[in-house]
Amino acid sequence: MEQTPDLPEILYIFDPLCGWCYGMSPVIERIQNEFAGRLTVSVLSGGMVTGENVGPIRQDWDYISVALEQVEKVAGVEFGRAFRELGAEGSRRQDSEPPSRALTVFRQLDPYNQTASFAHALQQAYFGEGKDLNDPDTYAVLAADFGLNVAEFQRRWALPETAQATRQEFAAVGRIGVQGFPTTILRVGNQGYLLARGFMPYDAFTSSVEQALQQAQEEGAK
Repeated sequence: MEQTPDLPEILYIFDPLCGWCYGMSPVIERIQNEFAGRLTVSVLSGGMVTGENVGPIRQDWDYISVALEQVEKVAGVEFGRAFRELGAEGSRRQDSEPPSRALTVFRQLDPYNQTASFAHALQQAYFGEGKDLNDPDTYAVLAADFGLNVAEFQRRWALPETAQATRQEFAAVGRIGVQGFPTTILRVGNQGYLLARGFMPYDAFTSSVEQALQQAQEEGAK
C-alpha cells in the first residue's frame, strides 16, 4: 500500500506570555482550520520567560503596558480588564514553563490536532481573563473545554517528565536560532521557509504561506 506523503507543516514558535503571540495566535488558528488537508500546524513553546527572568510581572509592566496598546491597535485583539489590573498590582509570577507544560500535555492527549486552538485559548485565559497560568486549576477548565480527561491532564502536567520535555522543547527552539516570538516557518520535507517574524495579519500571512508552498513545489520539481 502506497504511503501518503507528509503534508507541509507550519511551525508556529510562540510563548504563552508573549503579547504579540496573543495577536498572532488567532491567525494561526484560522490557518489551521482553512488550510486543513493542505498542511498541518505544530505549535512550539520558546521559553521566553525562564531562569533568572522569572519573577513578578511588575518587573516588566512598564514595557508590557506600553506594548499591549500597540498590539491591540495592530493585531485587533483585546487585553482584558482583569489582566490590566493584575499587571498594575504587580505580584503575579511570570513564568513560561507552567503554561508551556500544559501545551506539552495537550499534544499528548488531543486526538484532533487542535494545538493551535489550545494555544489561543491559553492566551485568552491569561491576557483576556487574567487567569493564573501558575495554577493547575486554570488548566482543568481548559482541558474540560476541549473535552479532555481533566484528572489525567492535571496528573501529567505535574510530572517531572513533562517539565523535562518542555525544557527540551525550549532548548530545541533555541537551536533553531529563533530571535523572537512569534516566528513562523513552513517545513516541507527537509526544507524550511521563513513565513514571518513577528505578527502578520491574516491576508498577508496567507499570501506568505501560498508563496512558500509554491516555492517548495517548484524546488521539488527540479
